[in-house]
Amino acid sequence: MNPVVIAVCLMLVLSLLRINVVIAITLSAIVGGMVGGLSLTDAANTFAGGLGGGATIALSYAMLGAFAVAIARSGITDLLAFNIIKALGKNASAGRMLWIKTLLLVSILLVAVSSQNLVPVHIAFIPILIPPLLHVMASLKLDRRAVACLLTFGLTATYMMLPVGFGGIFLHTVLLANMVENGVEVTRSMLPIAMGIPVFGMFLGLLVALFFTYRKPRLYDESKIVAVEPEHIQINVPHLLIAMVAILCALSLQLYSNSIVLGAMVGFMIFTFGGVIKFKESQDAFTQGVKMMSMIGFIMIAAAGFAAVIKATDGIGTLVQAVELSMGDNKPLAALVMLVVGLLITMGIGSSFSTIPIIAPIYAPLCLALGFSPLAALAIIGTAGALGDAGSPASDSTLGPTSGLNADGQHDHIWDSVVPTFIHYNIPLIGFGWLAAMVL
Repeated sequence: MNPVVIAVCLMLVLSLLRINVVIAITLSAIVGGMVGGLSLTDAANTFAGGLGGGATIALSYAMLGAFAVAIARSGITDLLAFNIIKALGKNASAGRMLWIKTLLLVSILLVAVSSQNLVPVHIAFIPILIPPLLHVMASLKLDRRAVACLLTFGLTATYMMLPVGFGGIFLHTVLLANMVENGVEVTRSMLPIAMGIPVFGMFLGLLVALFFTYRKPRLYDESKIVAVEPEHIQINVPHLLIAMVAILCALSLQLYSNSIVLGAMVGFMIFTFGGVIKFKESQDAFTQGVKMMSMIGFIMIAAAGFAAVIKATDGIGTLVQAVELSMGDNKPLAALVMLVVGLLITMGIGSSFSTIPIIAPIYAPLCLALGFSPLAALAIIGTAGALGDAGSPASDSTLGPTSGLNADGQHDHIWDSVVPTFIHYNIPLIGFGWLAAMVL
Protein backbone atom coordinates (compact mmCIF):
# COMPACT_ATOMS: atom_id res chain seq x y z
CA MET A 1 0.00 0.00 0.00
CA ASN A 2 2.88 2.37 -0.70
CA PRO A 3 1.51 5.75 -1.88
CA VAL A 4 4.04 6.03 -4.74
CA VAL A 5 3.12 2.62 -6.17
CA ILE A 6 -0.61 3.21 -5.73
CA ALA A 7 -0.52 6.70 -7.27
CA VAL A 8 1.66 5.79 -10.28
CA CYS A 9 -0.24 2.59 -11.06
CA LEU A 10 -3.59 4.37 -10.78
CA MET A 11 -2.37 7.16 -13.07
CA LEU A 12 -1.21 4.64 -15.69
CA VAL A 13 -4.44 2.62 -15.55
CA LEU A 14 -6.63 5.72 -15.89
CA SER A 15 -4.49 7.03 -18.75
CA LEU A 16 -4.66 3.70 -20.59
CA LEU A 17 -8.45 3.80 -20.21
CA ARG A 18 -8.30 7.09 -22.15
CA ILE A 19 -9.24 9.22 -19.13
CA ASN A 20 -7.86 12.71 -19.68
CA VAL A 21 -4.24 12.76 -18.49
CA VAL A 22 -4.73 15.88 -16.34
CA ILE A 23 -7.67 14.25 -14.55
CA ALA A 24 -5.72 10.99 -14.19
CA ILE A 25 -2.73 12.78 -12.64
CA THR A 26 -4.90 14.88 -10.31
CA LEU A 27 -7.01 11.99 -9.08
CA SER A 28 -3.97 9.75 -8.64
CA ALA A 29 -2.19 12.42 -6.61
CA ILE A 30 -5.16 12.84 -4.26
CA VAL A 31 -5.53 9.07 -3.81
CA GLY A 32 -1.79 8.64 -3.29
CA GLY A 33 -1.77 11.42 -0.70
CA MET A 34 -4.63 9.84 1.24
CA VAL A 35 -2.94 6.41 1.12
CA GLY A 36 0.19 8.12 2.46
CA GLY A 37 -1.66 9.43 5.51
CA LEU A 38 -2.82 12.86 4.34
CA SER A 39 -6.42 13.92 4.77
CA LEU A 40 -8.47 14.74 1.69
CA THR A 41 -8.12 18.46 2.44
CA ASP A 42 -4.37 18.24 3.05
CA ALA A 43 -3.83 16.21 -0.13
CA ALA A 44 -5.83 18.71 -2.18
CA ASN A 45 -4.03 21.69 -0.64
CA THR A 46 -0.61 20.10 -1.15
CA PHE A 47 -1.49 19.37 -4.77
CA ALA A 48 -2.65 22.95 -5.29
CA GLY A 49 0.47 24.30 -3.59
CA GLY A 50 2.71 22.35 -5.93
CA LEU A 51 1.06 23.56 -9.12
CA GLY A 52 3.22 26.66 -9.25
CA GLY A 53 6.25 24.48 -9.95
CA GLY A 54 4.93 23.78 -13.45
CA ALA A 55 3.74 27.31 -14.24
CA THR A 56 7.00 28.51 -15.80
CA ILE A 57 7.30 25.63 -18.24
CA ALA A 58 3.58 25.87 -19.08
CA LEU A 59 3.97 29.55 -19.97
CA SER A 60 7.09 28.69 -21.97
CA TYR A 61 5.21 26.15 -24.08
CA ALA A 62 2.24 28.50 -24.57
CA MET A 63 4.55 31.25 -25.85
CA LEU A 64 6.38 28.70 -27.97
CA GLY A 65 3.08 27.63 -29.53
CA ALA A 66 2.33 31.21 -30.54
CA PHE A 67 5.81 31.51 -32.04
CA ALA A 68 5.29 28.26 -33.97
CA VAL A 69 2.03 29.58 -35.46
CA ALA A 70 3.79 32.77 -36.51
CA ILE A 71 6.54 30.75 -38.23
CA ALA A 72 3.94 28.64 -40.02
CA ARG A 73 2.14 31.76 -41.30
CA SER A 74 5.38 33.11 -42.75
CA GLY A 75 5.44 30.21 -45.21
CA ILE A 76 8.95 29.00 -44.40
CA THR A 77 7.74 25.65 -43.06
CA ASP A 78 5.32 25.31 -45.97
CA LEU A 79 8.24 25.80 -48.33
CA LEU A 80 10.10 22.97 -46.60
CA ALA A 81 7.15 20.59 -46.88
CA PHE A 82 6.41 21.66 -50.46
CA ASN A 83 9.97 20.91 -51.60
CA ILE A 84 9.91 17.46 -49.98
CA ILE A 85 6.56 16.64 -51.60
CA LYS A 86 7.87 17.91 -54.93
CA ALA A 87 10.96 15.71 -54.60
CA LEU A 88 8.72 12.78 -53.78
CA GLY A 89 6.59 13.21 -56.90
CA LYS A 90 3.05 12.02 -57.55
CA ASN A 91 4.04 8.59 -58.89
CA ALA A 92 7.17 7.92 -56.88
CA SER A 93 8.69 4.47 -57.03
CA ALA A 94 9.04 2.33 -53.94
CA GLY A 95 12.78 2.93 -53.95
CA ARG A 96 12.36 6.71 -54.11
CA MET A 97 9.79 6.66 -51.31
CA LEU A 98 12.18 4.61 -49.17
CA TRP A 99 14.99 7.10 -49.85
CA ILE A 100 12.82 10.12 -48.93
CA LYS A 101 11.51 8.35 -45.81
CA THR A 102 15.05 7.46 -44.71
CA LEU A 103 16.27 11.00 -45.32
CA LEU A 104 13.32 12.43 -43.39
CA LEU A 105 13.81 10.15 -40.38
CA VAL A 106 17.57 10.69 -40.25
CA SER A 107 17.07 14.48 -40.43
CA ILE A 108 14.52 14.43 -37.60
CA LEU A 109 16.85 12.31 -35.46
CA LEU A 110 19.79 14.65 -36.06
CA VAL A 111 17.68 17.66 -35.12
CA ALA A 112 16.46 15.90 -31.94
CA VAL A 113 20.04 15.01 -30.94
CA SER A 114 21.24 18.55 -31.68
CA SER A 115 18.42 20.01 -29.55
CA GLN A 116 20.17 18.62 -26.46
CA ASN A 117 23.65 19.99 -27.11
CA LEU A 118 24.58 21.81 -30.32
CA VAL A 119 21.48 24.04 -30.19
CA PRO A 120 20.08 23.30 -26.70
CA VAL A 121 16.41 24.14 -27.19
CA HIS A 122 15.15 20.75 -25.91
CA ILE A 123 11.62 20.11 -27.26
CA ALA A 124 11.11 23.67 -28.50
CA PHE A 125 11.80 22.66 -32.10
CA ILE A 126 9.05 20.02 -32.28
CA PRO A 127 5.90 22.18 -32.62
CA ILE A 128 7.76 24.28 -35.19
CA LEU A 129 9.31 21.54 -37.35
CA ILE A 130 6.91 18.58 -37.17
CA PRO A 131 3.42 19.97 -38.07
CA PRO A 132 4.50 21.13 -41.57
CA LEU A 133 5.87 17.65 -42.22
CA LEU A 134 2.65 15.80 -41.33
CA HIS A 135 1.46 15.98 -44.93
CA VAL A 136 4.76 14.49 -46.09
CA MET A 137 4.48 11.70 -43.52
CA ALA A 138 0.93 10.97 -44.67
CA SER A 139 2.09 10.83 -48.30
CA LEU A 140 4.77 8.34 -47.27
CA LYS A 141 2.21 6.41 -45.15
CA LEU A 142 4.70 6.75 -42.30
CA ASP A 143 3.47 5.52 -38.92
CA ARG A 144 3.72 8.47 -36.52
CA ARG A 145 4.38 6.10 -33.63
CA ALA A 146 7.76 5.39 -35.24
CA VAL A 147 8.45 9.13 -35.40
CA ALA A 148 7.45 9.49 -31.72
CA CYS A 149 9.96 6.77 -30.82
CA LEU A 150 12.61 8.48 -32.95
CA LEU A 151 12.06 11.87 -31.30
CA THR A 152 12.05 10.42 -27.79
CA PHE A 153 15.28 8.53 -28.47
CA GLY A 154 16.96 11.71 -29.65
CA LEU A 155 15.72 13.60 -26.59
CA THR A 156 16.63 11.03 -23.90
CA ALA A 157 19.51 8.84 -25.11
CA THR A 158 21.49 11.96 -25.99
CA TYR A 159 21.55 13.46 -22.50
CA MET A 160 22.24 10.01 -21.04
CA MET A 161 25.38 9.56 -23.14
CA LEU A 162 26.82 12.86 -24.39
CA PRO A 163 28.15 15.18 -21.63
CA VAL A 164 27.34 18.39 -23.52
CA GLY A 165 24.38 20.76 -23.09
CA PHE A 166 21.56 19.01 -21.24
CA GLY A 167 23.77 15.92 -21.13
CA GLY A 168 26.39 17.90 -19.21
CA ILE A 169 23.73 18.89 -16.69
CA PHE A 170 22.41 15.35 -16.26
CA LEU A 171 25.74 13.50 -16.26
CA HIS A 172 28.03 15.97 -14.48
CA THR A 173 25.89 18.38 -12.45
CA VAL A 174 23.24 15.86 -11.36
CA LEU A 175 24.45 12.24 -11.60
CA LEU A 176 28.19 12.53 -10.95
CA ALA A 177 27.82 15.18 -8.25
CA ASN A 178 25.21 13.16 -6.34
CA MET A 179 27.31 9.99 -6.57
CA VAL A 180 30.42 11.69 -5.16
CA GLU A 181 28.41 13.48 -2.50
CA ASN A 182 27.06 10.14 -1.29
CA GLY A 183 30.39 8.38 -1.01
CA VAL A 184 30.90 6.65 -4.38
CA GLU A 185 34.31 7.35 -5.93
CA VAL A 186 33.53 7.93 -9.59
CA THR A 187 35.10 10.12 -12.26
CA ARG A 188 33.92 11.70 -15.48
CA SER A 189 35.78 9.12 -17.54
CA MET A 190 33.54 6.39 -16.08
CA LEU A 191 30.31 7.95 -17.35
CA PRO A 192 30.44 6.79 -21.00
CA ILE A 193 31.33 3.23 -19.91
CA ALA A 194 28.56 2.99 -17.31
CA MET A 195 25.83 4.56 -19.45
CA GLY A 196 26.94 3.06 -22.77
CA ILE A 197 25.34 -0.35 -22.18
CA PRO A 198 21.88 1.00 -21.19
CA VAL A 199 21.90 3.47 -24.09
CA PHE A 200 22.79 0.63 -26.47
CA GLY A 201 19.65 -1.11 -25.22
CA MET A 202 17.64 1.97 -26.15
CA PHE A 203 19.23 1.96 -29.60
CA LEU A 204 18.14 -1.63 -30.13
CA GLY A 205 14.64 -0.62 -29.05
CA LEU A 206 14.65 2.15 -31.65
CA LEU A 207 15.68 -0.30 -34.38
CA VAL A 208 12.86 -2.65 -33.37
CA ALA A 209 10.34 0.23 -33.51
CA LEU A 210 11.48 1.43 -36.94
CA PHE A 211 12.09 -1.88 -38.71
CA PHE A 212 9.57 -4.22 -37.09
CA THR A 213 6.84 -2.82 -34.84
CA TYR A 214 5.87 0.24 -36.91
CA ARG A 215 7.32 -0.73 -40.28
CA LYS A 216 3.95 -1.24 -42.00
CA PRO A 217 2.24 1.72 -43.73
CA ARG A 218 -0.40 3.59 -41.72
CA LEU A 219 -3.09 5.78 -43.28
CA TYR A 220 -4.10 9.22 -41.98
CA ASP A 221 -6.92 11.54 -43.02
CA GLU A 222 -5.10 14.08 -45.20
CA SER A 223 -8.06 16.47 -45.24
CA LYS A 224 -7.44 17.15 -41.52
CA ILE A 225 -3.76 17.74 -42.18
CA VAL A 226 -4.52 20.32 -44.88
CA ALA A 227 -6.53 22.23 -42.28
CA VAL A 228 -3.32 22.60 -40.26
CA GLU A 229 -0.85 23.24 -43.06
CA PRO A 230 -2.26 24.24 -46.49
CA GLU A 231 -0.82 22.21 -49.34
CA HIS A 232 -1.12 24.99 -51.95
CA ILE A 233 0.78 28.08 -50.87
CA GLN A 234 2.16 31.32 -52.25
CA ILE A 235 5.68 32.03 -51.08
CA ASN A 236 6.32 35.60 -49.92
CA VAL A 237 10.09 36.23 -50.03
CA PRO A 238 10.08 39.19 -47.55
CA HIS A 239 8.10 37.08 -45.11
CA LEU A 240 10.67 34.30 -45.42
CA LEU A 241 13.49 36.74 -44.63
CA ILE A 242 11.59 38.07 -41.61
CA ALA A 243 11.04 34.48 -40.47
CA MET A 244 14.76 33.73 -40.62
CA VAL A 245 15.56 36.89 -38.66
CA ALA A 246 12.89 36.09 -36.06
CA ILE A 247 14.10 32.51 -35.63
CA LEU A 248 17.73 33.62 -35.31
CA CYS A 249 16.87 36.33 -32.77
CA ALA A 250 14.63 34.04 -30.75
CA LEU A 251 17.24 31.28 -30.64
CA SER A 252 20.08 33.66 -29.75
CA LEU A 253 18.06 35.31 -26.98
CA GLN A 254 16.98 31.97 -25.59
CA LEU A 255 20.55 30.69 -25.44
CA TYR A 256 21.73 33.97 -23.89
CA SER A 257 18.99 34.32 -21.28
CA ASN A 258 18.11 30.62 -20.86
CA SER A 259 14.47 31.65 -21.23
CA ILE A 260 12.09 30.11 -23.78
CA VAL A 261 9.47 32.70 -22.83
CA LEU A 262 11.69 35.67 -23.66
CA GLY A 263 13.02 34.18 -26.91
CA ALA A 264 9.59 33.13 -28.21
CA MET A 265 8.02 36.45 -27.23
CA VAL A 266 10.64 38.49 -29.10
CA GLY A 267 10.32 36.20 -32.12
CA PHE A 268 6.54 36.65 -32.14
CA MET A 269 6.92 40.45 -31.91
CA ILE A 270 9.33 40.46 -34.87
CA PHE A 271 6.75 38.60 -36.93
CA THR A 272 4.07 41.10 -35.89
CA PHE A 273 6.07 44.29 -36.51
CA GLY A 274 7.49 42.78 -39.70
CA GLY A 275 4.00 42.44 -41.17
CA VAL A 276 3.89 38.65 -41.33
CA ILE A 277 1.06 38.79 -38.81
CA LYS A 278 -1.18 41.82 -39.00
CA PHE A 279 -1.84 43.65 -35.76
CA LYS A 280 -5.54 42.86 -35.92
CA GLU A 281 -4.72 39.14 -36.38
CA SER A 282 -2.09 38.87 -33.65
CA GLN A 283 -4.65 37.98 -30.97
CA ASP A 284 -6.04 35.12 -33.07
CA ALA A 285 -2.55 33.85 -33.91
CA PHE A 286 -1.50 33.91 -30.27
CA THR A 287 -4.71 32.16 -29.18
CA GLN A 288 -4.22 29.47 -31.83
CA GLY A 289 -0.68 28.81 -30.59
CA VAL A 290 -1.72 28.65 -26.95
CA LYS A 291 -4.52 26.25 -27.87
CA MET A 292 -2.03 24.00 -29.68
CA MET A 293 0.25 23.75 -26.64
CA SER A 294 -2.26 24.14 -23.81
CA MET A 295 -2.59 20.43 -23.06
CA ILE A 296 1.16 20.08 -22.52
CA GLY A 297 1.06 23.06 -20.17
CA PHE A 298 -1.80 21.68 -18.10
CA ILE A 299 -0.16 18.25 -17.87
CA MET A 300 3.15 19.75 -16.71
CA ILE A 301 1.34 21.89 -14.10
CA ALA A 302 -0.59 18.85 -12.84
CA ALA A 303 2.65 16.80 -12.75
CA ALA A 304 4.22 19.42 -10.46
CA GLY A 305 1.26 19.07 -8.08
CA PHE A 306 1.57 15.26 -8.27
CA ALA A 307 5.25 15.42 -7.33
CA ALA A 308 4.50 17.74 -4.39
CA VAL A 309 1.94 15.30 -2.95
CA ILE A 310 4.21 12.26 -3.38
CA LYS A 311 7.09 14.04 -1.63
CA ALA A 312 4.78 15.14 1.20
CA THR A 313 3.84 11.51 1.94
CA ASP A 314 7.48 10.38 2.27
CA GLY A 315 6.40 7.39 0.19
CA ILE A 316 9.62 7.31 -1.83
CA GLY A 317 11.87 6.82 1.20
CA THR A 318 9.52 4.21 2.67
CA LEU A 319 9.41 2.33 -0.63
CA VAL A 320 13.18 2.19 -0.99
CA GLN A 321 13.67 1.15 2.64
CA ALA A 322 11.13 -1.66 2.26
CA VAL A 323 12.91 -2.86 -0.86
CA GLU A 324 16.28 -2.72 0.94
CA LEU A 325 15.02 -4.92 3.75
CA SER A 326 13.44 -7.49 1.42
CA MET A 327 16.27 -8.26 -0.99
CA GLY A 328 19.06 -9.16 1.44
CA ASP A 329 22.45 -9.83 -0.17
CA ASN A 330 21.07 -10.96 -3.54
CA LYS A 331 22.90 -8.64 -5.94
CA PRO A 332 21.03 -9.59 -9.16
CA LEU A 333 17.66 -9.14 -7.43
CA ALA A 334 18.83 -5.92 -5.76
CA ALA A 335 19.88 -4.38 -9.10
CA LEU A 336 16.58 -5.34 -10.73
CA VAL A 337 14.45 -3.99 -7.88
CA MET A 338 16.36 -0.69 -7.73
CA LEU A 339 15.80 -0.19 -11.45
CA VAL A 340 12.06 -0.94 -11.19
CA VAL A 341 11.68 1.44 -8.23
CA GLY A 342 13.48 4.14 -10.24
CA LEU A 343 11.04 3.51 -13.07
CA LEU A 344 8.05 4.05 -10.76
CA ILE A 345 9.47 7.24 -9.24
CA THR A 346 10.40 8.84 -12.57
CA MET A 347 7.10 7.94 -14.23
CA GLY A 348 5.28 9.68 -11.39
CA ILE A 349 7.46 12.79 -11.21
CA GLY A 350 8.02 12.94 -14.97
CA SER A 351 11.66 14.08 -14.79
CA SER A 352 14.84 12.03 -14.63
CA PHE A 353 16.77 15.14 -13.56
CA SER A 354 14.58 15.36 -10.43
CA THR A 355 14.74 11.63 -9.70
CA ILE A 356 18.53 11.31 -9.25
CA PRO A 357 18.74 13.60 -6.17
CA ILE A 358 15.91 11.59 -4.57
CA ILE A 359 17.32 8.08 -5.07
CA ALA A 360 21.09 8.70 -4.96
CA PRO A 361 21.34 9.26 -1.15
CA ILE A 362 19.69 5.85 -0.61
CA TYR A 363 20.95 3.87 -3.60
CA ALA A 364 24.63 4.87 -3.35
CA PRO A 365 25.28 3.46 0.16
CA LEU A 366 23.12 0.44 -0.69
CA CYS A 367 25.19 -0.34 -3.79
CA LEU A 368 28.43 -0.10 -1.80
CA ALA A 369 27.03 -2.29 0.99
CA LEU A 370 26.03 -4.96 -1.54
CA GLY A 371 29.50 -4.99 -3.09
CA PHE A 372 28.74 -3.30 -6.42
CA SER A 373 31.71 -1.62 -8.09
CA PRO A 374 31.62 2.18 -8.56
CA LEU A 375 30.98 1.61 -12.29
CA ALA A 376 28.08 -0.73 -11.55
CA ALA A 377 26.64 1.69 -9.00
CA LEU A 378 26.90 4.48 -11.57
CA ALA A 379 25.07 2.35 -14.14
CA ILE A 380 22.31 1.40 -11.67
CA ILE A 381 21.63 4.92 -10.40
CA GLY A 382 22.00 6.58 -13.81
CA THR A 383 19.67 4.08 -15.48
CA ALA A 384 17.19 4.09 -12.57
CA GLY A 385 16.97 7.87 -12.86
CA ALA A 386 16.50 7.86 -16.63
CA LEU A 387 13.98 5.02 -16.59
CA GLY A 388 10.45 6.29 -17.02
CA ASP A 389 11.40 9.57 -18.71
CA ALA A 390 10.53 7.79 -21.94
CA GLY A 391 7.08 6.36 -21.38
CA SER A 392 5.71 8.67 -18.70
CA PRO A 393 2.46 10.52 -19.51
CA ALA A 394 3.86 13.56 -17.68
CA SER A 395 7.34 13.65 -19.25
CA ASP A 396 8.28 16.29 -21.80
CA SER A 397 10.09 13.50 -23.70
CA THR A 398 6.64 12.16 -24.63
CA LEU A 399 4.65 15.40 -24.41
CA GLY A 400 6.99 17.10 -26.89
CA PRO A 401 6.54 14.55 -29.69
CA THR A 402 2.77 14.55 -29.11
CA SER A 403 2.62 18.34 -29.44
CA GLY A 404 3.92 18.12 -33.00
CA LEU A 405 2.46 14.84 -34.20
CA ASN A 406 -1.03 15.59 -32.86
CA ALA A 407 -1.34 19.02 -34.51
CA ASP A 408 -4.21 17.66 -36.64
CA GLY A 409 -5.75 15.55 -33.86
CA GLN A 410 -4.71 12.17 -35.29
CA HIS A 411 -2.05 11.15 -32.75
CA ASP A 412 -3.13 9.99 -29.27
CA HIS A 413 -0.74 10.96 -26.48
CA ILE A 414 -1.11 7.75 -24.46
CA TRP A 415 -1.45 5.04 -27.10
CA ASP A 416 0.70 6.64 -29.83
CA SER A 417 3.48 8.26 -27.77
CA VAL A 418 3.55 6.92 -24.20
CA VAL A 419 2.89 3.21 -24.80
CA PRO A 420 5.27 2.85 -27.80
CA THR A 421 8.15 4.62 -26.02
CA PHE A 422 7.54 2.70 -22.79
CA ILE A 423 7.69 -0.65 -24.59
CA HIS A 424 10.69 0.09 -26.79
CA TYR A 425 12.83 1.99 -24.26
CA ASN A 426 11.95 1.18 -20.66
CA ILE A 427 12.02 -2.59 -21.14
CA PRO A 428 15.46 -2.53 -22.84
CA LEU A 429 16.73 -0.04 -20.25
CA ILE A 430 15.81 -2.38 -17.41
CA GLY A 431 17.42 -5.35 -19.17
CA PHE A 432 20.62 -3.62 -20.25
CA GLY A 433 20.85 -1.57 -17.05
CA TRP A 434 20.74 -4.82 -15.09
CA LEU A 435 23.35 -6.34 -17.44
CA ALA A 436 25.62 -3.34 -16.88
CA ALA A 437 25.29 -3.78 -13.11
CA MET A 438 26.29 -7.43 -13.42
CA VAL A 439 29.29 -7.11 -15.76
CA LEU A 440 30.87 -3.81 -14.69
